[in-house]
Amino acid sequence: MHARIIVAGMLVACVAAACRTPEPAFEEVAPAEELYAKGLEKLEGISILGLFTYVNYSDAIEIFQSIIDNYPYSAQAVDAELQIADAYFADAKFEEALSYYRDFGELHPQHEKVAYTIYRSALCHQRQMKSVSRDQTATRKAFGFLDQLLVKYPNSEYAREAEPLWREMQIQLAEHVEGIADFYRSREEYESAAERYRSLLNEYPGLGLDDRVLFKLGRCYEALNRLDEADRIYRTIVAHYSGSRYAYRARQRIAANLD
Repeated sequence: MHARIIVAGMLVACVAAACRTPEPAFEEVAPAEELYAKGLEKLEGISILGLFTYVNYSDAIEIFQSIIDNYPYSAQAVDAELQIADAYFADAKFEEALSYYRDFGELHPQHEKVAYTIYRSALCHQRQMKSVSRDQTATRKAFGFLDQLLVKYPNSEYAREAEPLWREMQIQLAEHVEGIADFYRSREEYESAAERYRSLLNEYPGLGLDDRVLFKLGRCYEALNRLDEADRIYRTIVAHYSGSRYAYRARQRIAANLD
């Protein structure tokens, strides 16, 4: 009887052991160099019928993030931060990209790629810009990053790329102000229009808009019966923008005001 109890107990133990869920095997993480190469391979994408390339950015980001999580002090971890930012940018997820570009600059302020992250931050906002007639918050933010880049890293390769974009941002902001001024002028609110034309001339000079904006300001002064000021503006246009079509129109207004 005692022997049967012992055998039965052994059978129960064996069955319990067989039914027990096996412990998951520990999965070894690949070396940082291997993970980084795998992430870059993911970013190369897959060719679809030779017509276009599909890139699974989420998978690539996950791989690069695993480097940061498992090898935070490796050289690959620093590079992985930029790869994640660039992957988000390429996937048109600009807010996520901005977050990584900003963090990179804060974590590695002396890194040679900081100028690059500032430039790419500007591009993130530039990709979200709206038309001249709409809100220009994204344009102002893009301009702010470009301004920072040109001041802090004037000799970098990214500064050279930024210069024409910086001018483009200025023109868009100037034309936005001009649009508001034109709106007030169309409603015969000449003082409000004149105020904005003046601010445009003060804040955004030398962009190729001066002769046009001066002429509109002169017309506002005419409407306000400030003829002496209008005349001075028209003569300024004739003197400094003689080849402009607004110089021709300014001469007509001078003649009209003298009559």
